[in-house]
Amino acid sequence: MDIKRIGIITSGGDAGGLNAVIKGVAREAYAHGIESVVIPNGYAGLYNLIELDQVVVLNADRVSRIEASLSGSEAGHSRVKISKIKDPNTYARIKDGLKKFGIDALVISGGDDTGSVVVDLGGQGIPCVHVPKTMDLDLQPYSVGGDSSINRIAVMTRDLKTTGMSHNRVMVIEVFGRYVGHTAFRGGIGAEADCILIPEIPVDFDVVYEHIKTTYFSRIERSDVKAGTYMMVVAEGIKTASGELLYDESAGVDAFGHKKLAGAGKYVRQQIEKRMKADPAIPEFMKKVGMFAPGVYEIPEVREIAPSHLVRCGQTSAYDVNFGYRTGAAGVLLLLQGKTGNTVVDVSGSKVFYIPTTEAIKRREVDISEVALFESLGVCFGRKPQKYEFECEVAATPIERHV
Repeated sequence: MDIKRIGIITSGGDAGGLNAVIKGVAREAYAHGIESVVIPNGYAGLYNLIELDQVVVLNADRVSRIEASLSGSEAGHSRVKISKIKDPNTYARIKDGLKKFGIDALVISGGDDTGSVVVDLGGQGIPCVHVPKTMDLDLQPYSVGGDSSINRIAVMTRDLKTTGMSHNRVMVIEVFGRYVGHTAFRGGIGAEADCILIPEIPVDFDVVYEHIKTTYFSRIERSDVKAGTYMMVVAEGIKTASGELLYDESAGVDAFGHKKLAGAGKYVRQQIEKRMKADPAIPEFMKKVGMFAPGVYEIPEVREIAPSHLVRCGQTSAYDVNFGYRTGAAGVLLLLQGKTGNTVVDVSGSKVFYIPTTEAIKRREVDISEVALFESLGVCFGRKPQKYEFECEVAATPIERHV
């Protein structure tokens, strides 16, 4: 393709590594004599591009002022689905905006919703390449932002252990992830959580409660100062044993029609407290370890915490900076080869890997066959532990494993 100017869009939720993507696009474009510009505020900005007086050109000075190690995006975000804009001239308006500023093609970074719009724009004759971004890790390839969020979840959960230990509390940490449990799973394991609840496994709260009693009771009883805690990491999209999704009806839906998930941590806390209050073994345990105060402190405290956007802000992990640079640069290379409508997977040596965006945005869930391995190590996943079934084989190449 004959490209003189590339527009950069970041869309959907903020995450670690996006500034590295922006810098990767800008610097690789510069290396090929191509100018790059920011289209601000995601797809809302693309729709309103025609109204702008100017766009920010990512020259050497402007690029040097972007910190790749910071999460979020210098280009800004919005949750806008182009096809839902109530304007019959939407696509003509977008094309006029691109023409106004001489933008020949787009590199767009975002998750499945963003990718669906990439497919939509491509169908309208607008050349686009997609760089995968989502802390949820629900795309087929790895997505920038996932490692950063997993690390933040692990750190916050570990940090909360000090509060849990001080008060002998059961701590329930509710984290983002939408309909998959990758971040809760990996972040929880990274924090050595006692229990991890993910959407892929409907929760049997009786199993969870028995695990709490066994682990938490013995932990406090072994302590010379009778101190202990029990740490739970809960994905926002967990389901009950009957398959019911937990969400707050009052929260409504987002621009893409997805229910806004909320309340999983509160629900888990209530289920635990209900069982504690009905269990005659609890006051006996409380008396045994010197915690019982009649009418005041008769069951252990259970607290839910929702770090919310704290898991996607702040610092970007070194891995996501590396991945962001690689995939941002690769997006430019795919455009130069005319390979629009594709999602960058990764760069390995001299190979740039990609797949059609229509395939990339298909939902990838946690492979629950792996969960049994961690159940054998004592972690509870809200079900009766299952035997880990495995077979040994020679490892594939790193890039094949990554995909």
